[in-house]
Amino acid sequence: QVQLVESGGGLVQAGGSLRLSCAASGRTFRNAYMGWFRQAPGTERDFLATISASGLATYTADSVKGRFTISRDNAKNTVYLQMNSLKPEDTAIYYCAASPAYSRSSKEYADWGQGTQVTVSS
Repeated sequence: QVQLVESGGGLVQAGGSLRLSCAASGRTFRNAYMGWFRQAPGTERDFLATISASGLATYTADSVKGRFTISRDNAKNTVYLQMNSLKPEDTAIYYCAASPAYSRSSKEYADWGQGTQVTVSS
């Protein structure tokens, strides 16, 4: 099991940037695939990006490709989501999650953080 705590959210103007962090504890973090998801009010939780345990392989959803980048620092037990060129439609609660295998489905992620709010003003 992995315990996850997101941080770095906030209010930013359109075109700005934010870097979200997800601090993990638990022995299995370094073997876990990590993912970022987001959920806006009244919508389903959407997949954004995932990264392999080693950090060598990543996959980013087409909807944010070129603007969002996932990375991890296993020495710090932390996963990041760099978000650039933010748009008002990026406004949502952002979650990190851990999975034992590669997946783009939220159903495959067993451990979740509490989420961090990102609000992009126009």
